[in-house]
Amino acid sequence: MTDPNPLLDRAFAIPFDRILPEHVVPAVDALLASGQTGLDVLKADPAPRTWTSTFGAFEVALEPLERAWGIVEHLRAVRHDDALAAAHGEVLPRITDFFAGLALDEDLYAVMKDYAATDEARALTGPARRHLDRSLEGFRRSGADLPPDQKDRLRAIAMEQAELGTKFSMNVLQATTAWELVVTDAAKLAGLPDSARSMAAALAAQKGVEGWRFTLDAPSVISVLTYLDDATTREQVWRAYTSRCASGDLGNGPVIADMIRLRREQAALLGYDDFADYVLAERMAKKGSHALAFLERIEARARPAFTRETEELRAFRKSVDGGTTLAPWDLGYYAEKQRQALYDLDAEALRPYFAADAVLSGIFDLVGRLYGITVATVEMPSWHVDAKTYEVRDADGTVLGAFYADLFPRPEKRAGAWMNALTTGGPRADGSFAPHLGLICGNMTPPVDGHPALLTHDEVETVFHEFGHLLHHLLSRVAIRGQAGTNVAWDFVELPSQIMENWCWTREGLDLFAKHWQTGERLPDVLFERMLAAKNFREGSALVRQLGFGVTDLALHTRFDPAHDGDPLAYGEKLMSQYAAVEAPRGHGILPTFQHLFSDAVGYAAGYYSYMWAAVLDADAFTRFEKEGLFSRTAGLAFRESVLSKGDSDDPGVLIRNFLGRDPDPDALLRRSGLL
Repeated sequence: MTDPNPLLDRAFAIPFDRILPEHVVPAVDALLASGQTGLDVLKADPAPRTWTSTFGAFEVALEPLERAWGIVEHLRAVRHDDALAAAHGEVLPRITDFFAGLALDEDLYAVMKDYAATDEARALTGPARRHLDRSLEGFRRSGADLPPDQKDRLRAIAMEQAELGTKFSMNVLQATTAWELVVTDAAKLAGLPDSARSMAAALAAQKGVEGWRFTLDAPSVISVLTYLDDATTREQVWRAYTSRCASGDLGNGPVIADMIRLRREQAALLGYDDFADYVLAERMAKKGSHALAFLERIEARARPAFTRETEELRAFRKSVDGGTTLAPWDLGYYAEKQRQALYDLDAEALRPYFAADAVLSGIFDLVGRLYGITVATVEMPSWHVDAKTYEVRDADGTVLGAFYADLFPRPEKRAGAWMNALTTGGPRADGSFAPHLGLICGNMTPPVDGHPALLTHDEVETVFHEFGHLLHHLLSRVAIRGQAGTNVAWDFVELPSQIMENWCWTREGLDLFAKHWQTGERLPDVLFERMLAAKNFREGSALVRQLGFGVTDLALHTRFDPAHDGDPLAYGEKLMSQYAAVEAPRGHGILPTFQHLFSDAVGYAAGYYSYMWAAVLDADAFTRFEKEGLFSRTAGLAFRESVLSKGDSDDPGVLIRNFLGRDPDPDALLRRSGLL
């Protein structure tokens, strides 16, 4: 390979158009070697320890490798193919061993402790003091004080966890892309909106087949389960979607069992009662029991509403067609009909007002009003024509960062929606601040028939949500890279994302972008009023569903005992059935594809409650905007200064109190949900 390896390119604009699978192994190996050299120099430095020669040198040694590996992991999510998977699989053990070994390196730990004993370290305050204390605690929490044999076991656990997480994700991707349903009889499409028919026709055309093609990508599945009159087809799609990776060659049951076993062993080696206590020790909840008590408190309020809503849905179905039962594939279908009957609101009627480009423009307008920033298109290489590129500037013209937005599904792209940091900026020698680079990805309704992409309101909320995460990264002004942006406690990280969703439910917020894609007419008042009236429709059911995910997650990582409870899939399905309006058949459920919990060594494992925890914070924080003005620059700059710019430079409880001027109100979410 004679051309320079693009993964080693240090330019701000990553050369995604030139990165190929064959670049991965040589780049990662080179960066592993240079990273190790940097650490060796750090450890051998005979000069008296300073912040710069210790933590500064540590970041300098690791940043190039972390950046390149982040790029590889990102490409695996958006441009997966066999060659990339093979290259990733070849270097994954070396990467995992390297990072797992950092906290177990006795010499490196000794260097950090030596620095902590200096006069300079003892005089530290603020973010630097926090970083030093948390770094030393991180070494201890990772096993630095354990005997050699237990350190070796922790490294082996980390290696196996990394391999299992990759296998889990790849199984989900392959199972999702392997299935399709082609319908050739137009009569079987009764009830399906024109937008969904057009999308299905476009999917068929992509494969060169006649008729309408349905996949297991979210826009396709949701349209079928919400609108299609044919219950047989709804059942077929539902069963295919909920049985992915439940068994067979792509079955994730053994992966889940092994991951839970390893997490239990890891926690025990580190002196914790269970994995939840290990993970949450550095989060706002602190202990698994505290997180569970938090969920149970919300359940006490939501459960009666959930029971009532389920009975009302059964009665509604009986009034519509005489049916006396509900199957899992009926819930979304009859709930949508019930919503239309109660509020005269057809969710599809909103689509023409939510063109994807207009939604983005509305977000850019909103954050400009709140935070004094501007967003404009910029030319940068990207990994796909769908990935658009933008630059963010502050009020004085300073470039704060740039980002990619890749919103539509593709066969080689993983499911879901997410935000990632690609480059984290920081202070330069000249006193300026280097810009950040990030991305948002999703699987929203794509453009079809020459029309722009017309989103559902749920998809609009998702775009706002991910952009909130992106702001947390782009507006970070933390000098220490490990504290910057979204590197915060995971029961706090959803606050910046979830607070953004609130503007999607306000007249003022919607007026920034909700205009008919053909006529330019703003969303009519009558539709907005119906949408608002239906906002808390089946809110008890929505909360209980989320509670089921959170409780099951915590139970798997605290109470589950394979010797007594057997198969974790069966255990999880049984527990989750208590939070479902209709019990699913055996072998159908979310756990085998629950990437939040099992595609990473930690991820949201023992932490899925975080969405609900942060929802309490965001419901309360948004009340300040409601009082001072939805576009209040004063409130916006206060949120930017108190939360978005601060990363993990202070305790999250302090950050939210600084913004609110008081402790958070634990009833804020229940009040917003109409349950209090």
